Amino acid sequence: MKYKISSFSKRLKVLFLILTVLVLALALVVIAYFHSLSPVSSSFQKSYFRVELGTSVNQIASNLKEDGLIRSGTAFEIYTRVHHLTRLQAGTYTLSPSLDVPEIVSKMVKGDVAKDLFTILPGKRIDQIKEAFKKTGYPDVQIEAALNPATYSGHPALSSLPAGASLEGYLYPDSFQKQSDTPVEVIIRESLDEMQAHLTKDVVDGFTAQGLNVYQGITLASIVAQESGDSTAQPTIAQVFLLRLRQDMVLGSDVTAYYASDVAGVPRTVNIDSPYNTHLNKGLPPGPISNVTETALAAVAHPSTTTYLYFVAGDDGKIHFSHTFEEHQAAVQQFCKKNCSQ
Repeated sequence: MKYKISSFSKRLKVLFLILTVLVLALALVVIAYFHSLSPVSSSFQKSYFRVELGTSVNQIASNLKEDGLIRSGTAFEIYTRVHHLTRLQAGTYTLSPSLDVPEIVSKMVKGDVAKDLFTILPGKRIDQIKEAFKKTGYPDVQIEAALNPATYSGHPALSSLPAGASLEGYLYPDSFQKQSDTPVEVIIRESLDEMQAHLTKDVVDGFTAQGLNVYQGITLASIVAQESGDSTAQPTIAQVFLLRLRQDMVLGSDVTAYYASDVAGVPRTVNIDSPYNTHLNKGLPPGPISNVTETALAAVAHPSTTTYLYFVAGDDGKIHFSHTFEEHQAAVQQFCKKNCSQ
């Protein structure tokens, strides 16, 4: 009996030791987690951090860690998911290493973007960008001069721009530092610098592989960007259009007709008589219909390997792809009862 009691006592001690170790380990994990949420340093050095439209929480966390603005990308992700704060808004934020993760997340959830910047938003036409400059207080004469491609003669981003074409599609969306005396030309030039940076060899080679020159690639990327901001759907949207081009079909893109309508100042219709209306004209439109994004450029350069010929944006916010016209009609009936009736 004494032996049994002694054995039981030993097992209790071992169990207690194991529990103690587990509690201590858990405590260390919790301490490490909260430490990972704390500021990187006490420095108030200001930096601008850009969140692109459609960027995942995982990628935002990785970029913040790379920029030295948070201690741990994993802790950032855990915090956003535990607190149901995963809807982080696109934009450029003023951040510093002195901010902790809750403060950074709060800024991004509220869309508390930097105020001393001029932002060219993605998916905007050049006339909309012009209006944004006007609202900032720039005079018309300065805006018109700054939007003249001749002002940037020799800029590498414009080497593919046809003679007589405007800067439509070439003003890369981003936020640019702006003081009260910053000329429009400076902002436009910085936007063109960004465009050139995104026209990488990989992208240009990808356009070539698809049988497109750079201007055509940018044009198609602008259509893809307008059709959907979902970066996961864009490569397949690009595939649909590229396959239609190869099969000598009309692109049939509503957004090209809407562009023609908007520029003409008439109600949107897919029946407008315009070379930009790809329901009525085969091939690409004469030029881009808005500025582009990194994901749209990549989608055209590296489309998916699927063989779809149709797609529809459903009421559920998703893109539904089809191989045949009959499948497409069924998808429209099933997924697009509201949007497609407008």
